[in-house]
Amino acid sequence: MTTTTDHGLANRTESEVRSQPEIWQRVLDAADDLRGALPSSGAAVLAVGCGTSYYILDAYARRRQVLGHGKTRAAIATELDDPDRYDAVVLLSRSGTTSDLVRLARELSSHTTTIAITGTPSSPIVEATHRQVLLDFADERSVVQTRYATSALTLLRASIGEDLRGLPDQARAALAEPLVADPADYDHLVFLGSGWARGLAEEAALKCREAARLWTESYATLEYRHGPIACAGPRSLVWSLSPLPEDVVEAVSATGATLRVATADPQAELVRVHRLAVAHARYRGLDCDAPEHLSRSVVVE
Repeated sequence: MTTTTDHGLANRTESEVRSQPEIWQRVLDAADDLRGALPSSGAAVLAVGCGTSYYILDAYARRRQVLGHGKTRAAIATELDDPDRYDAVVLLSRSGTTSDLVRLARELSSHTTTIAITGTPSSPIVEATHRQVLLDFADERSVVQTRYATSALTLLRASIGEDLRGLPDQARAALAEPLVADPADYDHLVFLGSGWARGLAEEAALKCREAARLWTESYATLEYRHGPIACAGPRSLVWSLSPLPEDVVEAVSATGATLRVATADPQAELVRVHRLAVAHARYRGLDCDAPEHLSRSVVVE
């Protein structure tokens, strides 16, 4: 069902955000079949994406490596400068048409195993890679990625043996409770994270920029006090996706900013961010289904 905002704007994005628990469960139900194409434990893995896809893969790479499954690195497609050879390269592209990724897939396929995770069958990235994982049931109509990105992360986390049986219920809880904040109260959002939540903090900030054109920042938790905290004030919401040391809590409180520290799984916390991004767009009269200056895929001739 399509919802309508107070400004009369059709909002597919909100509907897709709310579908995440069911889509994640569908991924988990099919995980044994879907993850067969993904790298096995012990393989050295390079994970490559652009924008949201890169941030999701950064979370996966950090998580996979810390859990002892082998060397794993995430890279931005246009910034890959790693001379090392990897056993496999994972490329994440919802549309399968992103020029930077397709070009790199063709190049890397000449000397290593390439694996595409995509929402679009028969797309260029499918043709350019050796193996594919199709998540077409998680694809979206919206420009701003929400459920596709988190569904891909669900699969990637399942592929490294994480027990995610309770994750859909955490997402349902995030959808059922009141918004984390009133959009009228804040015009500056800062997201913090450490470890694998670092990439999700970047993704949280990106979602709020894309959907609502908000002033958002993201930082590794202990980097925040090394300069960026200077911008915090009473209209700032500082939102950490991972636990905070007491000295950071005290420093943020001293600025007058509001502090939220997640207690749920960082991926489930991202659902709360999605909801707030949509609410901010509504408050500002913006159509987050079709953000200005953005498209579903960046294709360069």
